[in-house]
Amino acid sequence: MKKCEWKASGWQVLEFAESLPHIDLILMDLFLPDEDGYQVLTKLRAHPRFEDALIIAVTADVSTGNMERARDAGFNGFIGKPLDPDRFPNQIRRILRGEEIWDLG
Repeated sequence: MKKCEWKASGWQVLEFAESLPHIDLILMDLFLPDEDGYQVLTKLRAHPRFEDALIIAVTADVSTGNMERARDAGFNGFIGKPLDPDRFPNQIRRILRGEEIWDLG
């Protein structure tokens, strides 16, 4: 991964994603302004380019129920906040290698 971008809202994520030829990974908070992460995920998955994109739910609202909802919605993984700076880089490497990460934190 050579570049990382931070976007503050669902529409910014959608606009930015649509402007790129390829995306390796999207880490998406479930509680975004305007639209939640589930709504943005649905819109991204509706585009053929993003059907198979790696999209990971990231949230401070950690529970087994939320993790299962994210899995059922079509997220490729789940990472609970706060992010652990010692584990996070390895989690990203594993995700990019194709491993699933479902971690309540």
